[in-house]
Amino acid sequence: MDLILLLLVVAVIGGGGALLYGRHATRQREAAAQAELESQLTTSKKAADEDVTKFGEELQRLDTDVAGHPLDEAMQQDYQRALDAYDDAKMSLDAVRKPEEIRHVTEILEDGRYAIACVKARIAGDPLPQKRPPCFFNPAHGPSTQNVEWAPAGGTPRDVPACAADAERVLAGADPYIRTVQVGAQRVPYWQGGQAYAPWAQGYYSRWNGSDLLSGVLIGSFLFGGMGNIFGGIGEGLDGLGEGIGEGIGGIGEGIGDGLGDIGSGIGDMFDGIGDFFGGD
Repeated sequence: MDLILLLLVVAVIGGGGALLYGRHATRQREAAAQAELESQLTTSKKAADEDVTKFGEELQRLDTDVAGHPLDEAMQQDYQRALDAYDDAKMSLDAVRKPEEIRHVTEILEDGRYAIACVKARIAGDPLPQKRPPCFFNPAHGPSTQNVEWAPAGGTPRDVPACAADAERVLAGADPYIRTVQVGAQRVPYWQGGQAYAPWAQGYYSRWNGSDLLSGVLIGSFLFGGMGNIFGGIGEGLDGLGEGIGEGIGGIGEGIGDGLGDIGSGIGDMFDGIGDFFGGD
């Protein structure tokens, strides 16, 4: 019986050790995932902060454009809408706690830039600009004016929305002014920045998701593909958690199974000994 008790203790200790190992592995994965989220938050907030600052500079220039022009009610409403967008974007940025919340900031900026475009059109006496997606090459360029056929290096040509300046450059065979972001030691086009920039980009184009003004490759790859990657990352984290729990439970089962096997072997040896005893008698 002492042997049986000892084997049970060994089995429990072995299973407990496996459970602790599983928990440790899970905590490591959770810590790594948390660190990645914090890195994405810092990265995306920096990009959004740059855009808010640039939007404020645009408003300063708009003040100069508006000066000396009488503001009718419609122009005043558009102007106030742009000013409110700046304040709302700053408050929204301060309230961001998760990477996916960055999209609220850029959604506000997208609407504010359209308001600026409306004010400029009213000052010039031009028709109000058509509501279109932001310029694909740099959403901070404001609403696009037309779609142009363009392809990244080694890519397939697609129709993308472009502002007037970028459309003119592309049609002339020149490179557009592409928004770049920092990735490691280099700057790359924002659509190559990884899932850290996905919410940032999605906010600019969220109202246009599914619109005919955006081609399928944009929705599927450049802009909204990042959201799938984010959910994929969450899924991997849950898989890792389940794997860790499974390892722990599997370790317990293995330890208990080994212990019970040893117990059975010990009992078998005991009966063999009894049989030898009676056979010897």
